[in-house]
Amino acid sequence: MSMTNSQARPGEAELIKSVCNGEREAFYELVRPYERMIYATAISVVKNPADAEEVAQEAVLKAFSNLASFHSESKFSTWLVQITYNEARMKLRKARPHLYDSIDEQQQGEEEEYRPKDYADWRPISSELLEQNEVRQALQNAISALSPPYREVLVLRDLQQLSIKETMSILGVSKATVKTRLHRARLVLRDCLAPGIDGSWIKGTPFRKVRAW
Repeated sequence: MSMTNSQARPGEAELIKSVCNGEREAFYELVRPYERMIYATAISVVKNPADAEEVAQEAVLKAFSNLASFHSESKFSTWLVQITYNEARMKLRKARPHLYDSIDEQQQGEEEEYRPKDYADWRPISSELLEQNEVRQALQNAISALSPPYREVLVLRDLQQLSIKETMSILGVSKATVKTRLHRARLVLRDCLAPGIDGSWIKGTPFRKVRAW
């Protein structure tokens, strides 16, 4: 198995080689930087902490078992996300098969135009506001409330900061679909988080009008 450093962080290729040569202890060092990413990917699909933990464990075990099949043309982190995503979808499909009927129906209607709400005042949430527990919770709730196709692409692109190409590979969809879902996910998220009627997150502090998302 040939490895290059172009798609790996420093020392990653050596760690992969060590694990494949039988040094199991090196695997934890290899995966440790991606533990939060794995969990975030899992919970974005299953939406349950206990299930997400289980999916994360299964994904790590599968990554270990299949490490020899990893190709250096791909980023190791993307490969891990792909495994985690597949494990999460499999678990969700087994637990709630009816959910995928609604997902399929929604995907068929993705070409329909989404009409965002017209708020008089809007601006991105500032970092200071994000430090407030209630605002962070509102953001988490809004992301969780997104339908699976939108939530998954939003997590991969905006939270995991994966490229469009990587997101296409993980979700198995076209570039146009990634862009459409991400755009609509952002609009829906904006509508969920937009300031109230008085145009503010903090009562009594109005925001000046700025362009929408």
